[in-house]
Amino acid sequence: MANGGPVEHGFPHLETVRAAVTALYRRLSYDTVRTFSASVPPADVAFCDTDDLYLGTQRVAHELVRHYRLPDARMIVSFREMTHAAHVELTAGPEYFIELNDRFRTHRRDIGAALAHEVMHVYLHRLDLSFPGVRDNEILTDTATTYLGAGWLLLDAYREDGASSQKLGYLTPEEFGYVLAKRALLFGEDPSVWFTSAQAYTAYGKGLARARLDGRQPPLTAAGWAGRRRYARDRRHAQDPHGAPAVAEDGPYAFTPRENGGLRVSFPCPTCHQRIGVPVRGRVRARCGLCRSVLECDT
Repeated sequence: MANGGPVEHGFPHLETVRAAVTALYRRLSYDTVRTFSASVPPADVAFCDTDDLYLGTQRVAHELVRHYRLPDARMIVSFREMTHAAHVELTAGPEYFIELNDRFRTHRRDIGAALAHEVMHVYLHRLDLSFPGVRDNEILTDTATTYLGAGWLLLDAYREDGASSQKLGYLTPEEFGYVLAKRALLFGEDPSVWFTSAQAYTAYGKGLARARLDGRQPPLTAAGWAGRRRYARDRRHAQDPHGAPAVAEDGPYAFTPRENGGLRVSFPCPTCHQRIGVPVRGRVRARCGLCRSVLECDT
């Protein structure tokens, strides 16, 4: 939790974020991801200053448990002084103990954001889905929270001006905006109407622009002129046995020879980021086997 300190910006964790989206689809399946088409409504997690602190916190926690479909999980929430925003003790359940930073006693409108992240820890724990290392696992948790419909709360908790700042989670504001935008493009929703933070709105706009670029990379037909020209040059080099080597696997696309001659190009799906391979033979339509996206390509 950035509390008055500097807030990191940009997209430094983008590859881990994309890997987290792929991991979600692989672990949950396309059908399960689609059951989260509705985000947490603001009214369900609203917290007024006149609400009882503990009863209100338990109510919000219950709504998040319901959203994540954890009917047999009970969240016991308390407050204490700590460096981080919150902490959850992961056990076999059904009771889970969540501690919130004492700061939230007086910043109650952000309690939903803190709980959204911690309850997602429980959800991923039950799925047995994790990334190695604390940093990457927390990025996975932030990404899953956002992609499954509760992360707009985390972005809305971001506020920054010349005198103070606050940000929850491990993703930058722009990365939260990116994952929110990926979800918005998938389900056709506009989370920006729920923001109370002007800075959150700006970060979402930057994330949306970055997310749209994913669908404009060659060999997709929506790629721009510069990308198409670069792709054609790289394809010529790959077809020339004496030319430059094919693009590396971690690049936007990579060429490999086919057993029966010709080339095959692989590229990340713009929805789930799993790599897809298609033959290089002009216009083709590819279907991602993981997220079922149908992609128009010009290879």
